[in-house]
Amino acid sequence: MVAKLGIIAGGGELPGRLVAACRAEARPTFVLSFNGVVTAESVTPDAWVDIGAIGRTFQLLKEAGCADVVLAGPIKRPRLRDLKLDQRGRGLLGKLMTAWGGDNSLLSLIVAEFEREGFRVVGAEDVLGELVVPPGPLGRHVPDAAAEADIALGARAIAALGALDVGQAAVAQQGRVLAIEAAEGTDAMIARAALYRSEEGARPVLVKLQKPKQERRVDLPTIGFMTVAQCADAGFAGIAIEAYGTLVMGKPEVIAEADRRGLFVVAILPGR
Repeated sequence: MVAKLGIIAGGGELPGRLVAACRAEARPTFVLSFNGVVTAESVTPDAWVDIGAIGRTFQLLKEAGCADVVLAGPIKRPRLRDLKLDQRGRGLLGKLMTAWGGDNSLLSLIVAEFEREGFRVVGAEDVLGELVVPPGPLGRHVPDAAAEADIALGARAIAALGALDVGQAAVAQQGRVLAIEAAEGTDAMIARAALYRSEEGARPVLVKLQKPKQERRVDLPTIGFMTVAQCADAGFAGIAIEAYGTLVMGKPEVIAEADRRGLFVVAILPGR
């Protein structure tokens, strides 16, 4: 019998896709989400808890019979002082304060605590293998030599700043980094980069890759239809993602929109 999957649901479409995939395989699920910091857009959670109620979170998952757990979708990070930690959470306060500044550090801590409770933490791609893609282009268009050079530059920028647990994306144009993703997220970064792009010569490229030492089971970089549409509206040449390491939400729609708008979407193996 397939283990029951506990889905810690953030926003976006990923939680809903996970539920649908599990239903197709007759795999039972239990969806849990957090009061006040998540808008459950694609699923109806089975339970809601305060994000600081760590002990209660574990209790609900165990009572539901979950053996495996997946963290899926963005969660608005509250201020540390607003967490309203329960007794279990207060025991982690020192570690939380140390890890709070970086997404990967914080998520690695969360994964470790789930594992300490006996859960097996899995990645979304373990349930939805079609979300990751092998190296090569998605669709008709491919990067030219100028775009290839900017992809390499963007990858170097992510590797350099990613080592500081900063960002999974960059925009580069004609040998110049226009923007690095920080706390604002990819959509806001694309809009910001568009303000600085040159109207002449090679168009900008968006690069989305894992950070160095990324906790692969949570917070993999993600693109979807709206990423392509936004890049096209901003005058970009295309998007480079990490092969086997970026989630592509709605791949047929992504390819169709990229082909229609004249953008390349290509999966690369950074450093190779």
